[in-house]
Amino acid sequence: MNQTDLLLASSSPYRKQLLDRLGLPFRCQSPEIDEQPRPGEDPTALAVRLATEKARALAPENPDSLIIGSDQVATLPDNTLLGKPGNHEQARKQLAASSGQCVRFLTGLAVFDARTNTLKTRCESFSAQFRDLSDTEIEYYLKKEQPYDCAGSFKMEGLGIALFEALEGRDPNSLVGLPLIALIDVLKEFGINPLTQER
Repeated sequence: MNQTDLLLASSSPYRKQLLDRLGLPFRCQSPEIDEQPRPGEDPTALAVRLATEKARALAPENPDSLIIGSDQVATLPDNTLLGKPGNHEQARKQLAASSGQCVRFLTGLAVFDARTNTLKTRCESFSAQFRDLSDTEIEYYLKKEQPYDCAGSFKMEGLGIALFEALEGRDPNSLVGLPLIALIDVLKEFGINPLTQER
């Protein structure tokens, strides 16, 4: 695989920064997909489906690429889905609902080889115990970071860390939106090793 064939199916600056850490040349392209959950769809299945659709969506115009798709969903203990809030009021409601709760984040990963029509998927689970948050704290946080494009209404890489009292999981990068440990495993299955730069 030549050096230009790794494609990240995302316009997210957070995912780009994460993938940059592996030191592999790549480019970014944003796919257009419908991110609405299907009736009765399991959160894990939803995360993996959206990641897969992102990767596959770019294959027709990138037939020689290895395409990385990733998507994240969050659930409250009662299995209520927390998607991207989109605006201040929805974000406020999400953080109020998450206050004092253990929220489970599921990050789907799909790596699709457009040349061979080979797909490999993973789903990384990560739990965040939210602090008991006051209305004042929620309002301050939202005005400070405006995390309206983030599942769960926070940015882990910024002040969002102050919302939590405990985190549990294999890879904290999955909270930001790209599970690097799982991605490295999958890339190695495709013959790409970030530690040796073999491709």
